[in-house]
Amino acid sequence: MRWHLGGSADDPVEIDGDDLTTHGVVVGMTGSGKTGLGIICLEEALSSGVPVLAIDPKGDIGNLALVFPELSSEDFEPWVDPAPGEDRAEVAAATAALWASGLERSGVDRERMEAVAGAEVVIYTPGSAAGTPLGLLGSMAPPVDADAESIRDEARALVSSILLLADIEADPVADPAHVLLATLVESAWLAGETLDLEALIARTLDPPIRKLGVFELDRFISPQDREALAMRLNAVVASPTAAAWREGEALDLDRMLAPTGDRPAAAVISVAHLDDASRQFVVATVMAKAVSWARRQPGTDRLRLLIYMDEVFGFAPPTANPPSKQPILTLLKQGRAHGVGLLLATQNPMDLDYKAMSNAGTWMIGRLQTERDQARILEGMASVGGDVDLADLSARISGLEKREFVLHATRSDEPVQFSTRWAMSYLAGPLSREGLERLRGPVEPEPPASRTAPEPAVDVVAVAPAAADSANPGYARAGAPWLPLVGGDPSGTRLEPAVVARVDLRFDDRYAEVDHAEEWEAVFHPLPKALDPGLGLAVDHDDRDFGDSPPSGATFELPDQPVADGTYWRNLRTSITNALVAERSVSVWKNPDLKLYSRLGESRDDFLARCGDVAAAGADADLAKLKDRYETKVRTAQDRLRTAESKADTLAIDLRADRQDEMVGGVGDLLGAFAGGRSSSAGLRRIARRRAEIDRTEVRLAEAEASVVARMEAIAAIETDLATDVEHITDEWALKAEAIEEVEIGLEKSDVRVTELRLVWLPMA
Repeated sequence: MRWHLGGSADDPVEIDGDDLTTHGVVVGMTGSGKTGLGIICLEEALSSGVPVLAIDPKGDIGNLALVFPELSSEDFEPWVDPAPGEDRAEVAAATAALWASGLERSGVDRERMEAVAGAEVVIYTPGSAAGTPLGLLGSMAPPVDADAESIRDEARALVSSILLLADIEADPVADPAHVLLATLVESAWLAGETLDLEALIARTLDPPIRKLGVFELDRFISPQDREALAMRLNAVVASPTAAAWREGEALDLDRMLAPTGDRPAAAVISVAHLDDASRQFVVATVMAKAVSWARRQPGTDRLRLLIYMDEVFGFAPPTANPPSKQPILTLLKQGRAHGVGLLLATQNPMDLDYKAMSNAGTWMIGRLQTERDQARILEGMASVGGDVDLADLSARISGLEKREFVLHATRSDEPVQFSTRWAMSYLAGPLSREGLERLRGPVEPEPPASRTAPEPAVDVVAVAPAAADSANPGYARAGAPWLPLVGGDPSGTRLEPAVVARVDLRFDDRYAEVDHAEEWEAVFHPLPKALDPGLGLAVDHDDRDFGDSPPSGATFELPDQPVADGTYWRNLRTSITNALVAERSVSVWKNPDLKLYSRLGESRDDFLARCGDVAAAGADADLAKLKDRYETKVRTAQDRLRTAESKADTLAIDLRADRQDEMVGGVGDLLGAFAGGRSSSAGLRRIARRRAEIDRTEVRLAEAEASVVARMEAIAAIETDLATDVEHITDEWALKAEAIEEVEIGLEKSDVRVTELRLVWLPMA
């Protein structure tokens, strides 16, 4: 899959399109020809059968739809912009001739142009009806076939974008508002629910969760803060532009990128008409969808999708963390394995995060504004690796002219300098609203709604007040978030009967110190004969989901059950109570040794940690008692050691003094005096006594030193006994901390209170 980027017809400069699975960067100042090169890359992708997803911040990429293989002046005429006094037809003819000449020099023939012209190019304009509208705030459907990680990432990106629209900067990890909203979206998607912004606001005020992390909900984010958050989100809904965000096709990349026959698709997301916050919202949402789409694709080393951003400034900056940055970096890291390549264009390399630059394997560098920009590019290329002569590359970049680029790819031997080929697309510049409408074509008006409604097939059945909770049955509103889950159709006019139930449950156990209340809600459709909780769908419904009047033109299906009979409803109450008593319970963790029970919602690890704290306190208490037992024994042993050490020290001092005296008198005096007869018997006795005293002192010192050793060994023995006792105590309490088991806390009939049980009508297709 060779892509022709530049050079001449005889000596083309080409790249392997599959190399862009390692991503690419196009850098060049205004007027360098950067956008033209980007469009050329998109043309090559489409001619190779590779679909394209392009983010267009300036409005130029829509030119991809202006490929005219016939090169006739009539094709160019609607798109040229003649100067005052110029004839449009003549300008169109000159433009057609210019394009024919340029394409011939570049070696681009009609067959290649027809391959690109045959692509299905759709220009989406979220927030505007100028092109093909893209509804991003309408139905927030869960990602298709996505794993939990993709759902989590996409939920975070969506919430970051919505908060940005509400002018709220929030850290996805630390900010309570972001964590709450992301949890609500993620839990709904994991359950297969489709949300809209109104439903998200309602759940913000009254979340269907009781804890976030280890904290109770109200402690994590107070009701006052939730109300303030809901007000900010409501301002988004109430704003004049909110309707535009809801209109249009759903953001479904499977559909948007699907080929038409053998014609590849190009989905161009134009954000040129939006402010910065709205652009962030769109780019973050689209890129998060692209991450989910990529993860669903099987592995390949071929290019499966090219994602192009004509100007990445502000979307993946080196310091800040806008909502768009994380999905872009994720695609740069993970896209290669799934055949998804990113091609990012920017005027200034300082606008691009260093990690993004280091993930790019293909570089196309045009004229730059400053030496600092050039140094930044060279630094990024050096970090990628490869044997590249940076000095030679720097010299080449410095001498570039307009539409000249240096191509450096990690899979190529050396950089190549080239002039871009002529673009097949007519580069008309940013498309105007009129141009977008021309490309979109006429929009078929929706047929007017009928003003007459047929009479109901049967009368609405009234339910006796004593039997059900309302004398008049309710009608499920089209906007009830759970309606599709029970098979309903928001636009349907055929009404079928169902039962909605709301039950208060209280799990209490004085031994486990559990006193937990929860609400169980469900919708039963079709109408049950006997209410079995297993047959219903547990959904979070409230009074806002029901109205008092049927939709216009409604027809009614007759109930199969005797809903006008109070016995029917009493039996339903009894059956739901009995079933919930038999089936519902809550699980808690029990530690019999410590006589502890876990709190509801407390994880096994958290409960083990709490048991560890209690066991540590018990061990500390036993160790304190052990200390009391050993204290006297240790004190006595230490006193004896000090006495022995003192005695040994005294004897050692005495012995040194005696020996010094002996040295002064002269060693061998006794032998000399006795042999030479120089002393009297008294003198000999004195000398002999001094010698004997030294000997006795040496013996006593040896005994004292032996006593010191014995005392030290006694203390060591005490320490060994103490260590054994300490280890026994700590091991015993450690085992107690880990001895946990799971127990069930059930319900009694007095713990079940049916607070609502009534007939409702559901709109069906």
